[in-house]
Amino acid sequence: MAQIRRALAMGFFDGVHLGHAALLERAKQLSARLGAVPSVLSFDIHPDNLVFNRETRLINDARGRKEIIQRCFEIDDIVFLHFNRRIMNMPWEEFADSIVEDLNVCSFVVGYDFTFGCRGEGNGEKLREYCASRGIACDIIAPVMLDGQIVSSTLIRQMIENGDIEQANRYLGHPHCLSDTVHSGYHIGRKLEAPTINMFFPDGVIVPRHGVYATKVALPEGKIYPAVTNIGVRPTFSNDGKVSVESHLLGYEGNLYGVPTRIDFYKFLRPEVKFESFEDLSVQIQSDVENAMAFFKQQP
Repeated sequence: MAQIRRALAMGFFDGVHLGHAALLERAKQLSARLGAVPSVLSFDIHPDNLVFNRETRLINDARGRKEIIQRCFEIDDIVFLHFNRRIMNMPWEEFADSIVEDLNVCSFVVGYDFTFGCRGEGNGEKLREYCASRGIACDIIAPVMLDGQIVSSTLIRQMIENGDIEQANRYLGHPHCLSDTVHSGYHIGRKLEAPTINMFFPDGVIVPRHGVYATKVALPEGKIYPAVTNIGVRPTFSNDGKVSVESHLLGYEGNLYGVPTRIDFYKFLRPEVKFESFEDLSVQIQSDVENAMAFFKQQP
């Protein structure tokens, strides 16, 4: 079977932010010029986890990154490599050879700080020289700046942890999001006449600052509902410390258990607090709904 030719953007793409967008758009441009398929190569886990033996908490897991790339950039050919010791210790030229051969690459696009191969000895300039000797196009994308700072996943992670979602979204170029299947919850929202859907952040993914957010919930058929989402440990009802994500969809009636759903985060409304009674919480939920709707009315 003939193999497709690929214009390949390589990187980890955590968050798929404005810097990553420059790579992805360039790969699409090259694919059109070269008659190739725009493609993405990433890793399932962050290389730092293995290289430095430390956990890097992510903006999105592999599923989330794939969903954003497909939805926002209309690139469907996305390849995830399992980052293991064999890949970590592979000489950079051998890694490049394997990618070119396995994926039939006719052009590469990488970021200015991209490294690969054993001890990170491969970089953009070495890849450019490698490609020049083989008749393969290679573009190195310069850093993207915003507010005088380089747009980076590290910076955006800090914003999300601090609950500064509006700023994080500026650097991402799209709303920070969570994709998950709706789980059965505690049904407390129904008692408060504010039924919620329950979701969870995957292991290894950053949990935003605990509190209430103005959000939108996207359902598989394409419908999007404004919502109020609480991230936290539900201190009014529980002391088990388990973090949950509970969203009250405004204007939706129905059962979403088992349905793959996406939450887009837009604004931090207030910190999570413990209420003395159901009545106090019910009043606050109504206030949260009003504040979320006021926020969305102000948006273009």
